[in-house]
Amino acid sequence: MNYHQEIQRAEEFIVNEDYQEALTIYAKQAEGVKYLKTEHQVTHGFANTIVTLSKEENNSEEDLVSAQYKGKESLFPIYESLIGFVKTLGSDVTITPKKGSVSIIRKRQFILIKPATKSRIDLGFKLKDKPTTDRLENSGPFGTMCTHRVQLTDTAQVDPELKDWIKEAYEKSV
Repeated sequence: MNYHQEIQRAEEFIVNEDYQEALTIYAKQAEGVKYLKTEHQVTHGFANTIVTLSKEENNSEEDLVSAQYKGKESLFPIYESLIGFVKTLGSDVTITPKKGSVSIIRKRQFILIKPATKSRIDLGFKLKDKPTTDRLENSGPFGTMCTHRVQLTDTAQVDPELKDWIKEAYEKSV
């Protein structure tokens, strides 16, 4: 099942009134995931997707991105530069804004754009077995979602080296 099929299946699961009522009972993500795994024998990842989608506000993608950069407007040109490049990689790229970040997905997420502070975007990569460098650091706060990160403070940092890493992550995400 690909990403889009999983999201569609999760959304169908959510609109079922019995499940929706049960999910609203659980204040914590982990409780809802445990309930779905135990009572409905779904996988952990699928349960997590269902609970996350059931609790999301119905904001437009533009609203989600705007909210991320509120008070961080100086970072928005970096975001636009990254998105502009990502769109050139292929028609199979999906840009998925969330509350605090934007996932870039092929079959799997291959980069994550997160305005980390008022002066820095953290760009997370999924580049298994790639050695770190001074610039391409260990993933830090991303945990297992990403293997590496690059800290960006200026559009000039969206350079050929960074684009090569993005392209490499894209190619490995099949």
